[in-house]
Amino acid sequence: MGILRGDTASRKGSRIRGARAAAVLMAGAMTATMASVAAPEASAADFYMPPANIADTPGAVLKTQSIPLVMQIPGIKNQWPGNAKKVMYTSRDIHDKPVAVTGTVVEPTAPWTGKGPRPTVVVGSGTIGQGDQCAPSKQMSFPMSIDVTKPSIAFNYTAPEMYIFLLNGVRVFVTDYIGLGTPGIHTYVNRAETGHAMLDGARAAINASGASKDSPVGFVGYSQGGGAAASAAELAQTYAPELKVKATYAGAPPADLRKVLAAVDGTTISAAIGYTINGMTDRYPALRELVNKEASPSGLAKLKQISTQCIGDSILSTAFQRTSGWTKSGKTLSQLVDMYPEAIAVLEENRIGKLKPNAPVYLQGGLHDDVIPYGQVRDLYRNWTAQGAKVTFHTDSTPPILTKVIVNHVVPMLATLLPGTDFVLDHLRK
Repeated sequence: MGILRGDTASRKGSRIRGARAAAVLMAGAMTATMASVAAPEASAADFYMPPANIADTPGAVLKTQSIPLVMQIPGIKNQWPGNAKKVMYTSRDIHDKPVAVTGTVVEPTAPWTGKGPRPTVVVGSGTIGQGDQCAPSKQMSFPMSIDVTKPSIAFNYTAPEMYIFLLNGVRVFVTDYIGLGTPGIHTYVNRAETGHAMLDGARAAINASGASKDSPVGFVGYSQGGGAAASAAELAQTYAPELKVKATYAGAPPADLRKVLAAVDGTTISAAIGYTINGMTDRYPALRELVNKEASPSGLAKLKQISTQCIGDSILSTAFQRTSGWTKSGKTLSQLVDMYPEAIAVLEENRIGKLKPNAPVYLQGGLHDDVIPYGQVRDLYRNWTAQGAKVTFHTDSTPPILTKVIVNHVVPMLATLLPGTDFVLDHLRK
């Protein structure tokens, strides 16, 4: 069953919506005014090194470390808006091998006023980069940090979603995804691995908090995070059937990578193509052979440079570059993909929409989004509803503004934040 909507119906609870709006403003202010300038501490780095033997059970907690959130005094418990700790947990890669992943769980100080036990929402960050220093768990105390040793600038822009849910008494888990902070490459927009990181993050949050096993669960994300949330939604039934998933908000998900990569080429975030190549070639040896064959020496150097950057660094070094400048032939990545069936097969394997979500989804697409094509989000809606999924599809109609500079990607993110989180909260309360 599908619900196609161009706008969001008004809902009751103006007081609660006001609190959510206040959370957005507060989080934004914090992000704008708080920054850390420092080299990574050895003790902090040690946390991200997995133990010699990784527990085989997905969602198993390997270790935890209490941390302060922005404006909290270290060492004092029960400060607003909640008690936070880093968590290292077990997930699985595309080869079904156990892998250590990190994230942050926050137990709110606000009470849960809905039915049943306190729920858990897993937040997937949008594109933040591929270097270990970009991991969201490293930005929880200072949402913007500058690593002078690289140099590198990292941002955590999951704060608005996190604070909205914390204010409403919801436990929040923010995953770092596979390979961010921990050893190995971050497997950017890998459908299975981002979905696994979200689902196992829910398991880890429940385990680390000692919460009830039947606690309600929700997934939230935009852009890369929207793809991760969408992946989790459709993988939940087969990968984590015990989770009591209630709802998902997936904003601007990169569901069809062939279409997304073509759209991103030549924009301010062209580096996202590099993140994708780096992650995919690490998991698919045949694809690595093709890249080594077709990429120019300067293109290979660019891919290596990008692999250690955060998105801010990548914008400074790679904005508006086209992949035709990274290849020996002068062909774009999309043109080369069309030449190789094995490359097409990899991207098809990572297309979202093949399975049915087992809970309602709020899906958003920007009509004029300049990096995440609207058509492939609409196709995802059609694919899911054809399988009988309950999907509310919201079309953001922001007119074209400075195309290729991702304004038409960012503005819809802000416009859909409250409707998307409101949708998840409403279902968690039922």
